[in-house]
Amino acid sequence: MFNSKKWRFGTSLLLTLGMTLATATPGLMSNPAMAQFYRQRQYGNQRGQYPNNLQRQFPGNPRTLPVNQRRPLPVAQIPAGTLIPVGYEEAEKVVLTPDESMRLRLTVTQDIRDVQGRVVIPFGSEIEGQLRPVSNGTQFFAEQVIIGDRRRFRIDAISKVVTDTERITKGANAGDILKGAAVGTGAAALLSAVLGDDVLEVERLLIGAGLGALGGVFVGRDKVEVVVIYPEEDLDLRLRSDLALR
Repeated sequence: MFNSKKWRFGTSLLLTLGMTLATATPGLMSNPAMAQFYRQRQYGNQRGQYPNNLQRQFPGNPRTLPVNQRRPLPVAQIPAGTLIPVGYEEAEKVVLTPDESMRLRLTVTQDIRDVQGRVVIPFGSEIEGQLRPVSNGTQFFAEQVIIGDRRRFRIDAISKVVTDTERITKGANAGDILKGAAVGTGAAALLSAVLGDDVLEVERLLIGAGLGALGGVFVGRDKVEVVVIYPEEDLDLRLRSDLALR
């Protein structure tokens, strides 16, 4: 009957005798053959344990993992509380009634970096959002940031609450009040009723639509109160939550 233990012992004995003869008798086995023999004896068992040498050395290497197990790409993150300075290129100031909303597209005026110092929101990026009335004034609520004209990301950031108002009385100079201003539709209607058609002549391109229809509602007023916002001073944004950009 075939005995496997005796066969393995005999094979090992023959290999050992062969190597002894090869060592004692130069030329019997070439140097490359001897080196190959020793490598096979030394690493033969390890190959069975580690069929993939790259995986043995780098078990966490994402290139050797299935797609659904690979680690996500690094994310650039700007922490909550970061201040984002902005400006408004369309006008020097914005004039609204205290209960009026207005959509704006603001411009970022300096590079915004993540915690590692990388520029995440470059200078010149744009932020879209809306001026809205709140309990004690007017506030800007950011909705999305636009980077490079194409990349859009949701953003949760707000400005401070603007509480400054200005009282405009009949007979005031419309040019002094509205020079360089973007005027909301409601504010334009009120100002037109108090100041007359001079409002149309001064800021015809900046006021909202529908002024003629609204203006008639407020005819006869002799004073009006409006909110005056200076974007570069009043609308710098502060993140309310972390902003992560991939």
